[in-house]
Amino acid sequence: MYNTAPRVISEIGCNHMGQFEIAKELILLSKECKANYAKFQKRNSRELLTSDQYDAPHPVPYNAYGATYGAHREFLEFSQQQHAELKAYAESVGIGYATSVWDITSAQEIIELNPDFIKVPSACNNHFEMLRLLRDTYRGDVHVSTGMTKLDEIEQIVAFFEETGQARERLVVYNCTSGYPVPFKDICLLEILRIQQTYGDRIKEIGFSGHHLGIAVDIAAYTLGAVWIERHFTKDRTWRGTDHAASLEVPGLQKLVRDLDHTYEALTYKPSEILEIERVQREKLKYRAH
Repeated sequence: MYNTAPRVISEIGCNHMGQFEIAKELILLSKECKANYAKFQKRNSRELLTSDQYDAPHPVPYNAYGATYGAHREFLEFSQQQHAELKAYAESVGIGYATSVWDITSAQEIIELNPDFIKVPSACNNHFEMLRLLRDTYRGDVHVSTGMTKLDEIEQIVAFFEETGQARERLVVYNCTSGYPVPFKDICLLEILRIQQTYGDRIKEIGFSGHHLGIAVDIAAYTLGAVWIERHFTKDRTWRGTDHAASLEVPGLQKLVRDLDHTYEALTYKPSEILEIERVQREKLKYRAH
């Protein structure tokens, strides 16, 4: 379980507030925090939303960037070309680029950019037409979150990738609870063990996508077997938008990466009964019968 170093995904998502230069700044900050990947989201709102959903007001007007929910979503979207520029910029500063895709059009556009992996959010993990596109026309890894997903639905996803013998080589399954933010009692970390016990020899790896506060739980998630740790990231948690409140700022992401690296280093057995660091202490302090 602990042969694999943790990999941290800085989930920028839509925390750029539709501003391209802020997106680039968040990439650079993610790199400076030593995250492995900076991740965004890609949606085609007209394809994803019904007319009623598109034309409805945002449920939280303060967080809205448009008069309707559809206009709000359009404001936050970057074009395929802009995503290509973000990918190039990320690679130029030495961090990986990734994106979550919510629909067929977005999946097609991101597949053309050929990132290391593409994420399927919890809301769309039952979109099998999109999963088929990712499975059959894209060669990178597919990461799938399992928030608000039943156990038999997780089985269907894994079996779908097994149909073409690709689950063990390409599929990463994430423990996730869909809420913003999630109270600690609802994180349910032991679901990582369920994924490990059920799918450990059927999928490539396990991840943890957290929407909670603080960073202690992420260390536990890694110790339980989740080698991918994904956390929302922002420069300022008071910025307007749905995800900022459940995001880490720079000091939090820095500490998360630091603590995960230290945990990885610490998760070993003793190579000898008495370590070299203990020898002087043993000679000086160990009780001896007179």
